[in-house]
Amino acid sequence: MAQDLRNLFEKDLKVQSAKMSEGHEARFLDKLDKELPVKKSSNRFVFFRIAASVVVLLGVSFGAYKYFDGPTTDIDPNNNVVETPEIKTMGAFSPELKKVEDYYLASINLELSKVELTPENKDLVDGYIQRLKELNDEYDKLTIELNEDGPNGITLDALINNLKLRLNLVTRLKDKLEEFNSDSFVEESA
Repeated sequence: MAQDLRNLFEKDLKVQSAKMSEGHEARFLDKLDKELPVKKSSNRFVFFRIAASVVVLLGVSFGAYKYFDGPTTDIDPNNNVVETPEIKTMGAFSPELKKVEDYYLASINLELSKVELTPENKDLVDGYIQRLKELNDEYDKLTIELNEDGPNGITLDALINNLKLRLNLVTRLKDKLEEFNSDSFVEESA
């Protein structure tokens, strides 16, 4: 059963010294190109992907700016400087509430960053974005109420429900876009 390795290498060298016919590589590449055509990548929606990334980046930057921005000052009618109290979010009252708030806000931003805006689905996305803006305005009002009245169960539940509703809305938007894209695909292939 044992074979001499020298004999095996000598046979292998004889096989390696065999020459290919002239033009073999060119014929092979032509056949390969015919079987596997090169698909051009679609640069059609690159702009929308970049725009969506910029929107998310601006949203996160604005949120960080608002979060780290200290108390502001105003001037009253008597030219006295009045310090405006800093508006605290849920996270300022409890580490657990901060985790909940951060989780929902990060999930909402992540899901929004995955949405692909096209000219065909622009109206659908705009409707959902408008509803998200309304919910965000309501969240801001609830946050002001939280700062004025202090943390209480009703306000905290309303804030958390607002975050859940926004995440649910973004998820529904993604589902509608998937339906829209699959319907468009079926129409194109028909």
